[in-house]
Amino acid sequence: MNVWIAKAVVLAASVALVAIRAPHGQRSRGVKIVKNRKGTAETVLLTLMWVGFFVPLVWIVSPAFSFAEYPLRAGPLIAGIVCLIVGLWLFYRSHADLGTNWSVTLQVREQHQLITHGVYRRIRHPMYTALLLYSIGQALVIPNWVAGPLYLVAFIVLLAFRLPAEERMMIEEFGEQYTAYMARTKRLAPGVW
Repeated sequence: MNVWIAKAVVLAASVALVAIRAPHGQRSRGVKIVKNRKGTAETVLLTLMWVGFFVPLVWIVSPAFSFAEYPLRAGPLIAGIVCLIVGLWLFYRSHADLGTNWSVTLQVREQHQLITHGVYRRIRHPMYTALLLYSIGQALVIPNWVAGPLYLVAFIVLLAFRLPAEERMMIEEFGEQYTAYMARTKRLAPGVW
């Protein structure tokens, strides 16, 4: 199977991810930040995510990672495309439901609200679920031992450090309202975890 199929899929998914996020980022930047928890650890995590995002793009345009290539197979390619599509849809929905309450790092904005409708009705962190699906999809689509799983590894590291910190921040900000929301929802997968 031709590797250019995988490259086209990854490029299209990457462009879609940026296209989904850009207007929401622009809109939320217009709302004043009242609490900012961005520190050194957060900067390191975001840098790791950027590296994980750009390495597949380097794989698309250069032979830098050709030493780690393996044959592209139809099964993983199709499963990966499904993960990418579902992940991108959930990424879009979670941004749309959050509105201006979204930020790339741990921040509370002016008039910040606890969102419990839409995709947030059943899971507290659908954007993380979306990025997890996206990164799994990318790992399946890219037939390369370095470029394929890098975004997934970077995301798992971010998730391990950020998720507990974000939940602490939300409890501090919303108190019992958030703890009640935690009691009736799961973190990443409805009915599972």
